[in-house]
Amino acid sequence: MPNVYTPTDSIIDNFVAPACQGDVEILYQDDAILLINKPSGLLSLSGKNPLNWDSVHYRLVHGQQGTSPAFSQAKLPHRLDFGTSGIMVVGLTVHATQHLNKQFQQRSIQKHYTAMLDGCIAKEQGVITAAIAKDINAFPRVKICSSTGKTALTEFSVLDRRWQPDRTLVYFTPHTGRTHQLRVHSDFIGHPILGCDLYKNQQSEHMAERLLLHATDIHFVHPTTQQPFHGHSPCPF
Repeated sequence: MPNVYTPTDSIIDNFVAPACQGDVEILYQDDAILLINKPSGLLSLSGKNPLNWDSVHYRLVHGQQGTSPAFSQAKLPHRLDFGTSGIMVVGLTVHATQHLNKQFQQRSIQKHYTAMLDGCIAKEQGVITAAIAKDINAFPRVKICSSTGKTALTEFSVLDRRWQPDRTLVYFTPHTGRTHQLRVHSDFIGHPILGCDLYKNQQSEHMAERLLLHATDIHFVHPTTQQPFHGHSPCPF
């Protein structure tokens, strides 16, 4: 019988985020939404640990000193991992947030990421379908598990190959939204994302100062105009 959580289970996370010097860049703004570029090394939401107060949401609500005004009603319909940089859509009204939340729940929003992987991928494109499950013995990691895992599907295409050391720049399209999906799928095919401290080998972790994963594109329906909307954030690596 697989292990399950009980109401008395508790997970202690002692992680304290180092100070992030990067700014939250506003890429687009109207009365309903923002498109922002999150720097690597910044939480999307403030953590339970009071030392982890700095986050995308905190900076938007309280104003990022010297760079942007405050957006007191800002809500995050989706988030990016601490180490991941790139584009995020922000709701500025109750209606806009509800509309975006519904699109995410229906999986009608399409997201694309660029990542630098360790080694040289032979194929020009492919699909990774390994199921992903929680790993209660190694929080916050997840694991590949065909028996208890949930369906996970990631498309990839090669953008560039670089040599000495061997690296592959890929364009990811996740069709499911499992925790750490791109990281664990990359590791599963033997090409972990450079700079990843969770799913890696010693070489790949130290080949970059940050996680080389960037949210590049997002496609959704604008909550006010009801028209298709595309946001783009160029990859910085």
